[in-house]
Amino acid sequence: MQRFLVTSSPEILSGAPVFAGTRVPVHTLVEYLAAGDSIDDFLEGFPTVSREQVLAFLSSAEDLVCGAAPKGAVTYVDG
Repeated sequence: MQRFLVTSSPEILSGAPVFAGTRVPVHTLVEYLAAGDSIDDFLEGFPTVSREQVLAFLSSAEDLVCGAAPKGAVTYVDG
């Protein structure tokens, strides 16, 4: 049986994508990680999200990004 990883409903946070079965927006995880926080920090703050959900989300994001990048392309970030 396949389960949804991320859901969106107008009744929950105005339709923002959330981890399935929670009211935790997926962008919150991205913000935590971008700020240098760990997955454990995120999970401590949002106990309704499981480690498995986080890892599956990150794996899906990696697949999307790596699959979308043109072969041989290099992206530079100023900073």
